[in-house]
Amino acid sequence: MIKYLIEKEFKQISRNPFLPRLIMFYPLVVLLIFPWAATYEIRNINLCVVDNDHTTYSQQLTEKTVSSGYFKLTAFEPTYQQAMQQIASKRANVILEIPPHFERDLINRQSANVLIASNAVNGTVGGLSSEYMADIVTDFSSQIRHEWVQAGKEPPAVPTIDVVSQNRFNPFLNYKLFMIPAMMALVLTIMTGFLPALNIVSEKEAGTMEQINVTPVPKFTFIFSKLLSYWLIGFFVISVSFLIAWIVYGFVPVGHLSTMYAYAGIYILTVSGMGLVISNYSDTMQQALFVIFFFMIVLILLSGLFTPVNSMPEWAQWIAAFNPLKYFIQVMRSIYMKGSGFVDLIPQFFALVGFAVFFNLWAVISYRKSN
Repeated sequence: MIKYLIEKEFKQISRNPFLPRLIMFYPLVVLLIFPWAATYEIRNINLCVVDNDHTTYSQQLTEKTVSSGYFKLTAFEPTYQQAMQQIASKRANVILEIPPHFERDLINRQSANVLIASNAVNGTVGGLSSEYMADIVTDFSSQIRHEWVQAGKEPPAVPTIDVVSQNRFNPFLNYKLFMIPAMMALVLTIMTGFLPALNIVSEKEAGTMEQINVTPVPKFTFIFSKLLSYWLIGFFVISVSFLIAWIVYGFVPVGHLSTMYAYAGIYILTVSGMGLVISNYSDTMQQALFVIFFFMIVLILLSGLFTPVNSMPEWAQWIAAFNPLKYFIQVMRSIYMKGSGFVDLIPQFFALVGFAVFFNLWAVISYRKSN
């Protein structure tokens, strides 16, 4: 009986003019476009420079800032007030003001001040641009100090501290490597979680559900056939995602693919069960779509996809604890970037298994079958 029900599901999907194309091309679109757009690496920041010194060192500092690749020089202004007009008119995001006697103070007193003013209407751009600029100025100061040491101008009594940074798991701080595993989890959620939510509703509207209801097919068998169909589709989607990450980005998991497939199988059962619960309680496609959009927004914003869960308020962290997408994103990122094994991901395993049992039991109980 299961065989024929699964055959029915795949025939319905193949006869739909839209679903086969969605299953094939949605992972391609998400993984080829979103990792480049969904990034916190800010570049091409508009910079306005106020150079009150006009010396060699001030010109070197300006050139070093522009050549970093993070800033785009848009204006030179003679005064800070005129530079603020650039900020107000949105033609600049950051002001670098170099004071008079900058080079003289740097040589004589071995210290000098510069002003960094950022437009913090967008807090992310303002904070990161200030941090980038501070790092550039610090590096410029170290470069000048190194030149003085080589020329014998640096007093031997001045203490210095050298900081050596070591980035683990993502040594080049490539934000795409952080986003790709999370995007895979997002694709799997949409393809195997919300398509089943529309499946039963579409059968209700088409009238085929009435034919199923008068057959001797048990509720458990019917729900299991739905889950197994999208379980197979989910494995196809995640395999395509792995191939795209490898071929396009050269990104392969540090851990084992078998571990990822095992967790993906549990997660597909979880979100498919959630989708079937939504479908059981919905009478029309519009109703199901509104419920899906509501849960989609909640799942994404409280999953740690863009912002760390630990940075959220405590009440939001409690809500996120009931979000299965959060645990699967943690699994994907840990296996892909850190090479975590099953033992390292035991909390996520029990959480996903608990969600899978809960939603699938609910889907079976909530399915209203009348003989």
